Amino acid sequence: MLYRGCFCETESVSSKMAVEAVRGDRPRAGFNGERHSMPQDRIYFFDTTLRDGEQSPGCSMTHQEKLTLAHSLAGLGVDILEAGFAIASDGDFAAISAIAQEVRGPKVASLARARREDIERAAKAVEKAARPRIHVFLASSDIHLEYKLKITRDEALEQAAKMVALAKTYADDVEFSPEDATRTDPEFLCQFVGAAISAGATTINLPDTVGYATPEDYAGMFRNILAKVPGADHVILSTHCHDDLGLAVANTLAAIRAGARQVECTINGIGERAGNAALEEIAAALKVRTDVYPYECGLNLEKLYPVSQQLAGTISFGAAPNKAVVGANAFAHEAGIHQHGVLSNPLTYEIMTPLSVGVPANRMVLGKHSGRTALRSRLQELGYRLSVEDLDVAYRAFTELADRKKAIYDQDLINLVAHHQRHEDLISRERAPQLRSDRLRTGQLNAG
Repeated sequence: MLYRGCFCETESVSSKMAVEAVRGDRPRAGFNGERHSMPQDRIYFFDTTLRDGEQSPGCSMTHQEKLTLAHSLAGLGVDILEAGFAIASDGDFAAISAIAQEVRGPKVASLARARREDIERAAKAVEKAARPRIHVFLASSDIHLEYKLKITRDEALEQAAKMVALAKTYADDVEFSPEDATRTDPEFLCQFVGAAISAGATTINLPDTVGYATPEDYAGMFRNILAKVPGADHVILSTHCHDDLGLAVANTLAAIRAGARQVECTINGIGERAGNAALEEIAAALKVRTDVYPYECGLNLEKLYPVSQQLAGTISFGAAPNKAVVGANAFAHEAGIHQHGVLSNPLTYEIMTPLSVGVPANRMVLGKHSGRTALRSRLQELGYRLSVEDLDVAYRAFTELADRKKAIYDQDLINLVAHHQRHEDLISRERAPQLRSDRLRTGQLNAG
């Protein structure tokens, strides 16, 4: 529900109470039994592909592209959809407004700095959403306060409380993020979070803004907040991890075990610098390792790959081939031992089925490391059934070709067994038994 009332008494009273509470000047306000602990076995997916993802190089999207992708994300089952940064541009404001009006299912959020003009713009952008959220952020680390914002800790505390209280006059659902939380003094971070909770924040996001934390660091921060900040167990604690050290997903999973129940992430892990925690990787880990992560989520995992492909076709690049879950090689096998195992039982080398994440099928990639089993399987798919002896001849020709070519295509295989002169050219006479060579010249390989 959005509130359209003016911001006056609420700001001065609730924000002042919040700051005084964390400073110890008066009893803590804001928790009178109205809030209830959130389900402890449910993980909420906060997708920021359209905001943090889009603001990275090469990822800009048009109005229609954002709207189309938003519908797909809703179909995927994300719980919160951060549609953009309303104050950033008129175009972003219009896209957020359109998403808020048209997309149903997830909550729709707009990011806002802890400034009145940002919050009012964000509130206006999401006002037509069925379930709007305003996401307010303010830096908390000393390096950001001194060099970027040029304010003191006390000034930051007051600004955070005041702006969360302002956002609360527009929306019931207010998220607050202390930017650069992982490099913030732990005691001050507790004060900062406490002020935001007292002012009415319903979700507290603790970002690893620069990808600095290790899993142990990040999990410890969540445990510290839960242990020291009154009311922290009555709000949702959220992760937001960047991948500068390649630890974004690991940090996110560590925080879940430490009490986080919302994860901020993006499709294909796109985002500032090295990117964000990848939604598909977090989702797959929760699905595959239920022994470690016994939590529920609302995602339809079979739509992960289609949405990943849609994003790749929208921005200027796709997922890396070796990208977990959705990369082109995620379910591809070239080594002969692996191919033999997968053809016998996919569980030998695959911990989830391709179809479980929307990938049509696994792939047997034929190359110089492939074995007879994979070659025979592919030839059968092409309509050729070879005897053991004929397969040996074809395999020798295949390995010679694979040593010269990086990519082996179906037509190459057809040439090996169906076009006699082509096969004669490809296989070394001195390595092939004369009987086999004669049979190849006369076209007596068994094809069916």
